[in-house]
Amino acid sequence: MEKLDTWQWQMTNRIMDIPSLRHYVDISDEEASEIAMAQSKFRWAITPYYASLMDRHNEHCPIRMQAIPSILETHNQSGIQDPLQEEAQSPTPGTIHRYPDRVAFTVSSECAMYCRHCTRKRFVGQPVQRTTWQAIQAGIEYVRNTESIRDVLVTGGDPFILSDDRLEKILKALRSIDHVEIIRFGTRTPCTLPQRITDRLCDMLAKYHPIWVNTHFNHPKELTEEAAKAADRLLRVGIPLGNQSVLLRGINDSLETMKMLVHGLLKMRIRPYYMYQCDRIIGTEHFWTPLATGLDLVEQLQGHTTGFAVPQFIVDSPIGKIPLSHSKLVELTDDYAVLRNYEGQTMTIPCTVEAESAPVAI
Repeated sequence: MEKLDTWQWQMTNRIMDIPSLRHYVDISDEEASEIAMAQSKFRWAITPYYASLMDRHNEHCPIRMQAIPSILETHNQSGIQDPLQEEAQSPTPGTIHRYPDRVAFTVSSECAMYCRHCTRKRFVGQPVQRTTWQAIQAGIEYVRNTESIRDVLVTGGDPFILSDDRLEKILKALRSIDHVEIIRFGTRTPCTLPQRITDRLCDMLAKYHPIWVNTHFNHPKELTEEAAKAADRLLRVGIPLGNQSVLLRGINDSLETMKMLVHGLLKMRIRPYYMYQCDRIIGTEHFWTPLATGLDLVEQLQGHTTGFAVPQFIVDSPIGKIPLSHSKLVELTDDYAVLRNYEGQTMTIPCTVEAESAPVAI
């Protein structure tokens, strides 16, 4: 009999209906009707573990808002299905080649939980051709035949929903390609299904170093003891961890919340890496924030916390990830630059090299 603390039990018992959801949170009949309407457009599923983090009585709980469908998903139709134009940049099904030296490889369409802000709502939770073994093999051959590719991001869906054997089959094939230098995974399981990060999985991944893992925590409530143990298992086999959060209105768009999040991540030895502007996906408009919100958050973090606790604020786009920040460069001439620090103070530094100290050509 499977135990509650196994990842297989969690997946088998995911919450996908109102009666099951009511074991964890209060749901009125009106809200139940609204969930059903949203469900007709976008699939939902929540692990019992993640549901246990929800506030039973608060409908604005940041965990609830990320996991439970909202009627607002049916109201907001100003987004698009594929805002990053990934389909147009896919030389094989499931392979996304946007940058010269790296590809993203979508090997799974399943996730432990279907985030309401997901950028790939168009196919997650659906049986799609891009994740068949034939499609994966085609992607591996594309990488093999494209010598400029040195970095492969294995993503989904969530790749860690695959079995250890399936993952190792993919890793072994990629590691047989001489020009592939590093392999990265993008996974939210340390946050939504930390039971998945088993010793067996970690030992298998470590056979194929260098392996990197980026995960996805959005709120301090997600930084649990279970999540910390999952992170520790990965770290102990030499896998560096980064975090890619998404800026979400009403969830983490305040300085207090974001500072708690990045500080908590560092305590778990996960480096804050990116803070994404929420992609303009159909059904996600209620999560969107002004660009100024993200710019201000980074500005307010810089100088007021550890330097590597400050994530890059990123707008993802069909032409790549674009980092944004308020400029610290106030003025620049051939002779000097005026710079501004985190407190708004300015100083002038020279930009020229004195003739007597300049290197002499021989």
